Amino acid sequence: MIGTSVILGLFLGLLPLPAHARENTESLKGTVALSGAWALYPMAVKWAEVFREIHPGVRIDIGAGGAGKGMADCLTGTVDIGMVSRDIYPEEIKKGAWWIAVAKDAVVPTMNASNPLAAEILARGISREIFTGMWITGDITTWEQAAGADGNGKHDIHVYTRSDACGAAKTWAKYLGWNQEDLLDVGVYGDPGLATAVINDQLGAGFNNINYAYDAKTKITVSGIRILPIDLNENGRLDKDEDFYGDRDQIVAAIADGRYPSPPARDLFFVSRGCPEKPAVRAFIQWVLTEGQGYVQESGYIPVPQDKLREGLNRLRQETLAGTCTGGFASLWSE
Repeated sequence: MIGTSVILGLFLGLLPLPAHARENTESLKGTVALSGAWALYPMAVKWAEVFREIHPGVRIDIGAGGAGKGMADCLTGTVDIGMVSRDIYPEEIKKGAWWIAVAKDAVVPTMNASNPLAAEILARGISREIFTGMWITGDITTWEQAAGADGNGKHDIHVYTRSDACGAAKTWAKYLGWNQEDLLDVGVYGDPGLATAVINDQLGAGFNNINYAYDAKTKITVSGIRILPIDLNENGRLDKDEDFYGDRDQIVAAIADGRYPSPPARDLFFVSRGCPEKPAVRAFIQWVLTEGQGYVQESGYIPVPQDKLREGLNRLRQETLAGTCTGGFASLWSE
């Protein structure tokens, strides 16, 4: 058997996979079903495509629908893995939720690219207090107010939020110090739907996960959308070190080094009902935490820090050796 000292290096890409282990992985068969967060959906699709090239005997089915759906589906056994883009709640843990961080991204506030106050807003940024007035209290009702202009102005803000139980809305509300249920105004289903609502409304304001606000190919903002920049130090202007929205690479770098705050930046999780037992599911998770991390940054996400990777892999190892999980590559973790 492979020694314990070897296994962490093996799965962190520090050592080559032994010959008999390669034989085991090459003959892997089974199914993996995922559902949940729109935020994680594009990344999961990429992982699935690459994993199936390595393991053609494994079928992977992926559906979006929001973090709430992903959590509910995995806890009821409808899917193997729920994709969740917000904190795991105590009541979910009591029901058997087992989770592991697989990537990181962020929610960004958005406006229509033709907003009549765009120049002023892009120069000043918007403070958290103003965002709270737009989405929570309703005290900020015009774009002139949001831009810091005198008087109430004549261009009403049309605020949009998510209608589905989702991590993006919970994360945006958490940044404002509230809950998703407190967010005002027109509810729209899904990340694509919310982006479309803002694109179609010159006075619209919304929020999206970064991979729905930025085009995957060009890496610039989706046509018809501009990011509402956050005035982080609330000095009434967007300083150079706060201006990192020009393209997806810039915002990803700002999330990675902490310049963009958390929340709205957050970890993204795979969740299952208890430690996953199906061989294909465990193999997929292990691969995502190791080789799969190499596809994260190019897909517009932030890789999991090495200490979290080690923590996640160690959890899998410890629970396998303790007998909590069965199947998968249990033999690889044996002394």
